[in-house]
This record gives sequence, structure tokens and C-alpha cells, in this order.
Amino acid sequence: MTLRVVVADDQALVRTGFRMIIDARDDLEVVGEASDGREAVRLTRELAPDVVLMDVRMPVVDGIEATRQIAASGGRTRVLVLTTW
Repeated sequence: MTLRVVVADDQALVRTGFRMIIDARDDLEVVGEASDGREAVRLTRELAPDVVLMDVRMPVVDGIEATRQIAASGGRTRVLVLTTW
């Protein structure tokens, strides 16, 4: 089974790094990338990934609110929050 992942971070370099790590695994697949929380919510609705790797501090909609919206949608997607301070 392959886990489908959306990577949500406002920094392109961070998204690229996570994509490289995930793509090195046979059991993980990046199906989308989001540069803000609104885009992460939209991609989650459209793609129904298994996991969203979510940054907390992002423009437009932050990762906390995006996580709340994803959780409230009732879907099966799980959110893993990864951030730096």
C-alpha cells in the first residue's frame, strides 16, 4: 500500500526537501504541494490524501486553521504538523 501525501509549507525549498525524502520511499507518494493553508484545504478536498504534512506558519490561512478545517470535513485524511520556530 502506498500512502498519498500532500506537503503544505510556504517555503518552496522545504517542500522540495520533503518531496525528495518522500519520493525516495516506495511506500509514499507526494500527490500535491500547497504554499498556504487555503491551498492545503483545497488540495485535501480534491485529492483525498492519506496524510498532509502541515507547516503551522503560512500566509492566507495558517496551518492550525487549515488543520481544523481538514479535521472538520470528516474525511479520512490525517494531518502531521511539522514546523520550525
